[in-house]
Amino acid sequence: MAADLLRSLLRRPAGMISACLLLLLYGAALFAPFLSPTIPSAQDLSRTYHPPTALVWQNGHLGVRLYRLVDPSTATYEPLQDQTAPLHWFSHGPAYKFFWLIPSTRHLFTVSSPATIYLLGSDATGRDVFTRLLYGAGISLSIGLIGVALTSFLGLTIGGLAGYLGGWPDTLAMRLTEFLMAVPGLYLLLALRAALSSRFPSDATFLLIVVILSALGWAGTARVVRGLVLSLRERPFILAANVIGQRPWTILFRHLLPNTFSYLIVAATLSVPGYILGEAALSFLGLGIQEPSSSWGLMLGQAQDIKIFMLNFWWLLTPGLAIILTVIAFNLLGDALRDAVDPRFRLPGK
Repeated sequence: MAADLLRSLLRRPAGMISACLLLLLYGAALFAPFLSPTIPSAQDLSRTYHPPTALVWQNGHLGVRLYRLVDPSTATYEPLQDQTAPLHWFSHGPAYKFFWLIPSTRHLFTVSSPATIYLLGSDATGRDVFTRLLYGAGISLSIGLIGVALTSFLGLTIGGLAGYLGGWPDTLAMRLTEFLMAVPGLYLLLALRAALSSRFPSDATFLLIVVILSALGWAGTARVVRGLVLSLRERPFILAANVIGQRPWTILFRHLLPNTFSYLIVAATLSVPGYILGEAALSFLGLGIQEPSSSWGLMLGQAQDIKIFMLNFWWLLTPGLAIILTVIAFNLLGDALRDAVDPRFRLPGK
């Protein structure tokens, strides 16, 4: 099945490009400590709202342009002519834990102090936006994957049991899903988050957001899985399994539910953007990830100052661009996977 999906993606350029982009984003999030020249909490109040530093080739090596602060009130910088700092590749820098376990000080690139490198500029406290963007990707992107995994598990289990058992379990499960689907998701999300403590540490807040988003998202999956199970349980191979005396749980978990996996793969891919946007909305409103951690929604919330728009600090809006690209990539990948698993959408002659 995996080989068939890969071949189908290769025939669809949009889906293949989206898959490669997502692999790049998740790889950057996974190796963020190594790819970043510093750590996300490193501040430099003398370089607030620093523009992106220009890369220059000089004296046979790649370096960064140095800048001088001209007007602190408007954060105006001007480049110093013929003054650069060389880039040091695979050099030592601030300490971090690789994969949250292995202590290391090795970074892909750094510059010697007191020079700094801001590939995407700095924020209001002089923190590197590029570094915070990479670290924030780890939170924003992983919330989507973990949330969808929990949603798929709940939807598959509850929907499968409701469709196969019928009777009062089916009625109870469907009334619960109808209640959850009738309540506006955003308002229920905000109410659940606001009802709980806003002083949780970042790791507890992360888990809380995942649980809330999963609790709201499983209803639709459960209803579709229930419908699939209702149609599958009358198929000849299920009737044959009943005739030869296989146990109900064996029939459910070995024959019925595996036949819904193709739908779950597509549904999960199309659902990830909703979780990413949900986390971004909570963090943007101050109810999600808190400092000193970083997420794309939190960075966007910190960039809503009118000063940023008046003085054209465009680099602080790059988390919004990252969210847009991720959502589009997941949607295109989901469409390609749908075409691959549904024979009605397959390319002619393929």
